[in-house]
Amino acid sequence: MRNFIWSFFAFFCLISASFSQTKNIEKGSYLSTNKGQKIKLNLLENNKYELVFYSGNYEIKGDSLLFTPEVKSESAFEVAFKNDAKAKKIKVKFLDPSYFSFYVGTQNGKDEVQYQRLTDIRDKVNPDGDKIDVDFEIDRADYLYLVYEEYTGEGKISKFALPKDVSEITIKYQLDVMGDLNISGFFDPKTNELMISENSGKNPLVFRNAKETQTEKIAKVIPVEKKIVPNWTYPGKEALVSEDFGLASDSTAVAVESYTPTFDFKLKIENNLKNALSSNKNAKNKFLVIVADSKNPSAKADFDTFIKDQETQMSYTMYDSYHPEYDLYNYYLTTADDKKWLKTNKITDAPSIVILNNNGDVLATAKSSLKDKQYLFNYYDGLYKKLQRADGLLDFNKTLKNKKATDADLIQAFNKVAILEIPYDYDTDYTVTTDDNAAEFKFATTTLDKKEIAQIWKKLIEAHQKDTNPNMFLAETIVREIKNQGFSKQFFKEDKVLNDTDFLAIDYLIKHYDAIDAARVAFNEKEGELHVIGNLITEIATALQQNNYISDSITTAVKDDSKTISVYKKLIAAGKGNFECYQNYFTYLAEVQDKGGSNTNYLKEFTTYFNANLATDNGSVIEKLDTMFTSMDANSEYSYNGWNAFKEYHSNLCNDAAWTVVSKPGNTGFIKSAITWSEYSLIISKNNTYYLDTLAQLYYKDGQKEKAIETQTLAVKYLTDYVEEETATDIRETLAKMQNGTY
Repeated sequence: MRNFIWSFFAFFCLISASFSQTKNIEKGSYLSTNKGQKIKLNLLENNKYELVFYSGNYEIKGDSLLFTPEVKSESAFEVAFKNDAKAKKIKVKFLDPSYFSFYVGTQNGKDEVQYQRLTDIRDKVNPDGDKIDVDFEIDRADYLYLVYEEYTGEGKISKFALPKDVSEITIKYQLDVMGDLNISGFFDPKTNELMISENSGKNPLVFRNAKETQTEKIAKVIPVEKKIVPNWTYPGKEALVSEDFGLASDSTAVAVESYTPTFDFKLKIENNLKNALSSNKNAKNKFLVIVADSKNPSAKADFDTFIKDQETQMSYTMYDSYHPEYDLYNYYLTTADDKKWLKTNKITDAPSIVILNNNGDVLATAKSSLKDKQYLFNYYDGLYKKLQRADGLLDFNKTLKNKKATDADLIQAFNKVAILEIPYDYDTDYTVTTDDNAAEFKFATTTLDKKEIAQIWKKLIEAHQKDTNPNMFLAETIVREIKNQGFSKQFFKEDKVLNDTDFLAIDYLIKHYDAIDAARVAFNEKEGELHVIGNLITEIATALQQNNYISDSITTAVKDDSKTISVYKKLIAAGKGNFECYQNYFTYLAEVQDKGGSNTNYLKEFTTYFNANLATDNGSVIEKLDTMFTSMDANSEYSYNGWNAFKEYHSNLCNDAAWTVVSKPGNTGFIKSAITWSEYSLIISKNNTYYLDTLAQLYYKDGQKEKAIETQTLAVKYLTDYVEEETATDIRETLAKMQNGTY
């Protein structure tokens, strides 16, 4: 059994010290505030005390004893976020990881989680090992995974949803000293002993009734002296490697930053239901949590304790000032005056929790106490996202059924759902509740007709094609929908291939490109609302790339490359054919083969781009690239990655286009152009083996055999260990074939 008693004396000494110099100590129960130390100190009459390390409920079944912990397991990782929508990457500070085995993972959507060992990260960012904390950066992602790996190989994983605009993450690990028990008991009538062990049954603790043990007379030998001797030793004892057991301390280490909040957050608790409903009606983006607990004599005290705990947590979350994005719930405890309301809403059980939206509609119910669900009511839990989705669907359904709903009302209803984040357990049907999980939240259900919604959305898009000014709510909804993150995903929980309406919606974005781009920053920063419209080139290109992946994965999907290509051509024709546009366009075209195994469309478009942006008659190649780089959108991936990455992209791009001509017979009409592209790649990256191999084969195909052999000889010369053996062999064999005339 887990040795959970080992730290008894350490805990007792700490608690004793904290009380020893305190006056006017009251008798009663005291609860530990240290995370991971589930300890209760009972100060009894006659100056007696008890330390209770675990508590909860038990059930007797025959000769078996079943235990249920009173406190649910929490994540040992304390995570705090800071937000800045302008941040390109996320800064992470892992406070004092010591020598524990940690892993950090990120995930986008349903992609595989990408893990890194924290020690590997630390070695990269701090090779000198002179810092306590580990500071590093990660790319933007939807989820963060933190893993503590025990020496047994067991991994304890915590998954966190990342806000869209998160810029900094602070992580602190609190070792759960006591751990969570998973125990059961068995009473042996032969010995009158109660044996308690973990479910494995190993190393049980044996108990006997206190009445019996008091009657037993056992002779005990008391030591004549007890003491603690620092640095204890004796003659001939082998010395330790060092006084710190080899774990040298760093005199330059700085104290861990304190996270004591400077903002004192307070919830406003109304004294009657009417005021609670009225107050919540005027609270944007908040839900009202109503608690019914009439059968519990300590309901008011429990409610007040919950509110105080929430205020403390919110003070830490907000830290220095009020941040409305973290203030998600209002709370109200029902009284005897609310019986009629409870009956009307079919709330007959106590305890129960009811959650309402701004209009007073019931979104979720649970037959549970507030204490048992306390862990759900924080900014980082997925409950809020589920409530938002239930609210959005309910509101959308009401708007559809309202015959007086205007065009603007419909757009707002679509937008309200489209901008929602997808909950962690999105694939789980959390609207269904059975008797076995009645204590879990049951959410309001809304049934929608896919065909009807598609028709309404199509009419909206068609009706707005003649807009002289863009509707920003419509534009944002379009962006979310074409990226497969919008209302269709929320309504029907499935990926979809872009249809005719979606391509018509993209036309709307292209038509109003400049106006949307000019207004999107102010729209994104609209006070009291949450909006995100990124650079339209990036948004549209991302949508088209995702559509390509989805259509490939859905066997029944009909892929229409012509429509995707048409979008890129419209962007180029509208003067938006910048680097970002072409970058994604080329990625798409490179995968689309024409009939006969050629890539004519790709090579034609690349020729246009090369001649317009890269080719120089007398000027410097580097200077022209530099002009492109400095004029690039500040949010571009390559703008962030830097000048060298930008140069390398273009050298690779030219070589890839040239290699397409080498590798596919249907592209022979581009040999002369491909030689120019290949020579260009070598101006940027000199003596590159791969580029030299491409250029040599182009020369040979063009009839310049001597020049081809000279260039291929250089390709062999500049081979390094970084070149894969198979590729290196091909390069050498190509040279041999050129030399003996068998190429």
